[in-house]
Amino acid sequence: QVQLGESGGGSVQAGGSLTVSCAASGDTERWNALGWFRQAPGNEREGVAAIYTDEGRTLYSDSVKGRFTISQDNSKNTVTLQMNNLKPEDTAIYYCAATTLYFDYAWLRSSNWYYWGQGTQVTVSS
Repeated sequence: QVQLGESGGGSVQAGGSLTVSCAASGDTERWNALGWFRQAPGNEREGVAAIYTDEGRTLYSDSVKGRFTISQDNSKNTVTLQMNNLKPEDTAIYYCAATTLYFDYAWLRSSNWYYWGQGTQVTVSS
């Protein structure tokens, strides 16, 4: 079993910053990557960022590259998404996810992620 618990998020004005964190627990053999997805009302869930926990290599969607940074702590079981220069279009529920990734191209598809947190709201006002 794998449990994912998100924290952080909230509301901020455009141009501001927020941080969301995710603590993963359970059978650590069940994932080699932790990631963040987001879903706005009426939209599909989209990949934001991911990190291979063993090597620390990171992946980002084009929409957040250069503004968001994903990192992990020394235990490799907690990941943090630092979000800078936030835009109103970043408003969504942010979900933490865990999976075993074999190829980089697979990370953006939410169906390739097996474990999910409950989500945390991020709201950016203009």
